[in-house]
Order: sequence, then C-alpha cells, then structure tokens
Amino acid sequence: MRQPMMLIALTALGACASPLPPADPKQAWIELYTMTPGRVIMADRLDGQRLDDGRFFQVSPGKHELVVRFDYEIYAGGTMTQPRDRTCYLTVRYDDFKAGQRYRLEARAPVMEPQVLLYDASRKVLVNEPSDVFCIP
Repeated sequence: MRQPMMLIALTALGACASPLPPADPKQAWIELYTMTPGRVIMADRLDGQRLDDGRFFQVSPGKHELVVRFDYEIYAGGTMTQPRDRTCYLTVRYDDFKAGQRYRLEARAPVMEPQVLLYDASRKVLVNEPSDVFCIP
C-alpha cells in the first residue's frame, strides 16, 4: 500500500516543478521576483481573470492590469514576539507592454509595507508603486 501512495505523492510533486512554457514572441513575458528568501510572489490575475499558473505573466502588447499575491512576514514589535505571515494583493497597471520583450515584476517589503516595481529588460523602472494594495491581516 505504501508504494502506490509514494508514487502518487511523487507524481503530484512533479507537476509543481514542471518547466515554464516557451515564451511566445508575439507577447510580452513578465517574470516575478522577490529579493528576500522566504517571501513569495505569485501571479494571481491578468485583466481581472484568475490565472492557472502563478509563476509568470505572458501578455499581448498594450495595456494590462496585473495582480500579484505577495506573502511575507511582519514583526509586531518587541523582541519576544513571533513574526506573522501577511498576504497582500498588489495591482500594477502598465499601458505599453511590447511583443517579444521581457519584463521583471519585483516585490519587496523594506519597512513591512509592500512595494512593487516593474522593470524593462534594461532594468529601467517603468512602474514603482502598486496602483492598489489589499493586505490580509
């Protein structure tokens, strides 16, 4: 009985580690990045539609609204308190995505408040603040 369960578990884990699809040259590719280990950024919605794969955005040229989920730890204060998890949904709007171009959406929380930046391939900042922020708790 253990062998079939182990096989099912390994198969499920393999699905999580599937390779990224190839970039479509007719679309823009937006990679997601956070600078701090232990923090997670995932693609959540594109133009109001929930995404199946949260590892990246791939969009047609033009104007789009991207929503990312950003999970990180906050410290309530004091030396004896444990950090708490915080989940924020950050909305980024950009009007000029170009086909075949690569972009980078980078999330961080330098003073426990979320920030998001959108860079082009040459690391020029295109957006440096989220349009909307919704955090839990």
